[in-house]
Amino acid sequence: MAGIEEYREQRIKKMEQLKEKGINPYPYKFDVTHTSSEIFENQEKLIADKSEVSVAGRIMLMRRQGKTTFIKIKDRKGLIQLYITINLLGDEYENVKLLDIGDIIGVKGEVFVTHRGETTIAVKKLEMLAKSLLPLPEKYHGIQDIELKYRKRYLDLIMNDDTKDTFLKRRDIIRFIRNYLDDRDFVEVETPVLQPRYGGAFAKPFLTHHNTLDMDLYLRISDELYLKRLVVGGLERVYEIARDFRNEGIDKTHNPEFTMIEIYQAYADYYDMMDLVQNLIQTMAKKLFGKEKIEYNGQEIDLAGDWERIDYYDAIKKFADIDVKEMNDAELTEFCKNHEIDIEGKVGRGKIIDEIFSEMVEKNIINPTFVINQPVEISPLAKIHREDNKKVERFELLILGTEYANAFSELNDPIDQRRRFEYQMKLRQEGEMEVQEIDEDYIEAMEYGMPPTGGIGIGIDRLVMLLTNRETIKDVILFPLLKSK
Repeated sequence: MAGIEEYREQRIKKMEQLKEKGINPYPYKFDVTHTSSEIFENQEKLIADKSEVSVAGRIMLMRRQGKTTFIKIKDRKGLIQLYITINLLGDEYENVKLLDIGDIIGVKGEVFVTHRGETTIAVKKLEMLAKSLLPLPEKYHGIQDIELKYRKRYLDLIMNDDTKDTFLKRRDIIRFIRNYLDDRDFVEVETPVLQPRYGGAFAKPFLTHHNTLDMDLYLRISDELYLKRLVVGGLERVYEIARDFRNEGIDKTHNPEFTMIEIYQAYADYYDMMDLVQNLIQTMAKKLFGKEKIEYNGQEIDLAGDWERIDYYDAIKKFADIDVKEMNDAELTEFCKNHEIDIEGKVGRGKIIDEIFSEMVEKNIINPTFVINQPVEISPLAKIHREDNKKVERFELLILGTEYANAFSELNDPIDQRRRFEYQMKLRQEGEMEVQEIDEDYIEAMEYGMPPTGGIGIGIDRLVMLLTNRETIKDVILFPLLKSK
């Protein structure tokens, strides 16, 4: 069986033969009049008017029968059949012998329907647009190597329509979110990717260096603090669909480079953010997918109705059968040891409690649920709860044990904000590295006056996974980060 190099050599010879005939195998342009779907949609009129159409695409199937060849080409809208015969092409029919599956061609001709009922183009003119030097994966088995799908996404897109459909749906989801917010008078903005001080999340940043200014910079882990500066500046309703970067591990729901939308609304609180995200996702599911019950990873998820709201501490009591508020630090540590919960490197009571929540609570939450009122120690940017100063006004939206959104009634008291940042730096001195650093410029902005504000961050990649039933984040990022070979 011929290897790839042998196939490549054969195709290079065909390319040279084309050149000898005076044919450029890589021309500059081809005028396309119709996509495949436009031909199907308008075929009756095209046939009745005997209109000439011009289409281009990649050869996916080819069947030669003497002086007749049937080819199926694929463009961005689908497949369409070509009927190529010596009677229509004349001497140029010889060039068909130099075609291979994978070549990109352009054709001109008239539309007709075969006796088998297949819409087809009778080709009067054929042009080579790009000679393919490497063979495509075998059609019926496709790409079996999962890692190859991610490393060579271009092959995955060529061979798997399902993959292309996922990324078209991703486009639709982002477009819907943008239109939804624009219709509600939110302003889309752009904030720095390179930041002199990182903040807005608990995460390790990527560090880089600017040579001219001779200063270290970080790839942003969040755009939160910049967006809230804009609220101070009077924009009042802002959002950004941003690429964020966190120097962390890779698994089914994490990629070091990911897409997040953060939304901030002045004169609102975390209850308003609950209403916003619930309505946004429910409306999107109905408009884009025509339903509010979706299947994900073999389980049915009901997005309809009012989503459950459960207090963070009540959730721990329900699923872990302990009241962490009544336990001291030693008792919490002992509980984690007995239940094999890894808290190594976790400093502070809040971090330990949150590990208990992560290990014993999250997996039990299936349908959309707002887990509200988290510990103040792990929420340095959220307002103290109006009825309990041990908690903050914060929620996480959990579905099937995965976090999809995180939101606050935003802390707008600059004195309290400084106090919270200082506590974070104390945790760093004790060994906790994923903390919020003191951002003096942000505190100064707050001292000019920041209105009461509700803010939310939504993971776009995870939302796409949910709505397209994809098991891993690699399936919804065109070029996920992979270990170098």
